[in-house]
Amino acid sequence: MLICIPDIITPAEARQVRDRVLQLKFVDGSATAGVYARTVKRNQQLENSPETQKLQDFVMQALMRSLEFERFAFPRNMKPIMFSRYEPGMEYGTHVDNAVMSGRPPVRSDVSLTLFLSEPDTYDGGELTIQTLTGEEQIKLPAGSIVAYPSSTLHRVAPVTRGVRVAAVTWVQSMIRDPSCREILFDLEATRRSIFETQGKTREFDLISKCFANLMRMWAEI
Repeated sequence: MLICIPDIITPAEARQVRDRVLQLKFVDGSATAGVYARTVKRNQQLENSPETQKLQDFVMQALMRSLEFERFAFPRNMKPIMFSRYEPGMEYGTHVDNAVMSGRPPVRSDVSLTLFLSEPDTYDGGELTIQTLTGEEQIKLPAGSIVAYPSSTLHRVAPVTRGVRVAAVTWVQSMIRDPSCREILFDLEATRRSIFETQGKTREFDLISKCFANLMRMWAEI
């Protein structure tokens, strides 16, 4: 299961972040890839700096304000935001994200996330392509929108042929390790929210709330 969430930041905020990012120094993106992924990773990443830290904090705060993201990912820990840049000829070939990301503490990658910062009509190519059981799904969202998906999936960024693709990425260690369990909880929460909004606190709402809470007790790692 994957989810696309619009307006994590506004288009104006996305433009401001993108413009600030493009004024800073980028380095070879393969330096942070795994041994095998670096052979297919051809992009640039923003170098660490105090200004980068400010941009990371801004994006992270926006993610933490999103109830939809919280209900999908159940975040326990996250890697710092990484800003990437793709110019014509750059791509990131098929790969799976590292299961454990280095850091203090290390982060198990359960959910991968991309925040699009370039408007889709400003560049050609650059689709995030995720392999699913029904085939490849290509994703290219408006600036300020995110896509989140299980880190266990094979995925790639298609070659950029025109313009510049700027995005922010991160990885989430979820309280709910199993993606199928996260999907069950996501659906239960959506259902009880719908019942409450249309019917109030009914017997059915209480029973679904009980199921949700008890499944969290069974599955949550805290």
